[in-house]
Amino acid sequence: QVQLVESGGDLVQAGGSLRLSCAASGSISSINFMGWYRQAPGKQRDFIAAITSGGGTNVADSVKGRFTISRDNAKNTVYLQMNSLKPEDTAVYYCRLIARGNDYWGQGTQVTVSS
Repeated sequence: QVQLVESGGDLVQAGGSLRLSCAASGSISSINFMGWYRQAPGKQRDFIAAITSGGGTNVADSVKGRFTISRDNAKNTVYLQMNSLKPEDTAVYYCRLIARGNDYWGQGTQVTVSS
């Protein structure tokens, strides 16, 4: 079993920055994908950014240039650095991990950006 624990969510003013962390623990091997998604109230869960085991990254156009994903393989931790935050970035941010065909999600961390 794999557990994902997100942290770093907070209330921040527009223009500010936050760094989210997602630490994976448990029976982990051959991680193929770690990524971040977000879900605002009343909206669907959207892809934000992902990083593969080889270090390749993909970032959604809506946050490109402001958000950066990185990974510490030794710690099985993925980070999301969020800069120039906007009120529309307000959402619950979820971490996702795919390993050996198994799909895991964290419980989410709330990010609120005030105008």
